Amino acid sequence: MNGQTNAKTKIKNVVFDFGQVLVKFDPNYMCKRYVSDENDVNLLCKVLFSRYYWDKLDAGTISDEELVSDVKTKIPERLHKSAEEIYYNWIYNLPEIEGMRSVISLCREKGFGVYLLSNISEYFALHSEEIPILSLLDGFVFSATCGFVKPSQKIFEHITQRFNLTPCETLFIDDNAMNVNGAKEFGITSYLFDGNAKNLYNFINNLP
Repeated sequence: MNGQTNAKTKIKNVVFDFGQVLVKFDPNYMCKRYVSDENDVNLLCKVLFSRYYWDKLDAGTISDEELVSDVKTKIPERLHKSAEEIYYNWIYNLPEIEGMRSVISLCREKGFGVYLLSNISEYFALHSEEIPILSLLDGFVFSATCGFVKPSQKIFEHITQRFNLTPCETLFIDDNAMNVNGAKEFGITSYLFDGNAKNLYNFINNLP
């Protein structure tokens, strides 16, 4: 069962994850927008989107310039410009997951507050207003700017305090089981998203 709610609990707020919930984060797709050779695509995907860098980005412990500079030491010089183009444009290459706008609209119809909680970089946070689907939400918490990373209990404490959310009246939606479990431990109702927006829509539609 993806979601769990207490029959006596009335949900008043919904908190979405970003990547693989509202949008598709696909390094292969991003790289192919700027590079055609398959071997180059594979190399750039492996190096540029390594968790070695992205975990640090999420935590806010590495700058964009430091990442790009270090990546260049690990790829051929002919790919340096492509690496820069891919990195500084990845936020514009995030196709929305079909059906998620309808899910957000349903949340609005039910009178819910709608928020974002994402492990994501400061670079994204600085440009978040340029992401169309985020204009539908009431507020955001980004790991790199708040100083906490999911599934830490501190990040759930942070978002609930910032937006005055009552944990048991809040639904958290994420595609990562560790994050979902972290939210549950904090007392937040949680839903493990499997990519099926229709199922999520039905779940929310049936909430008390």
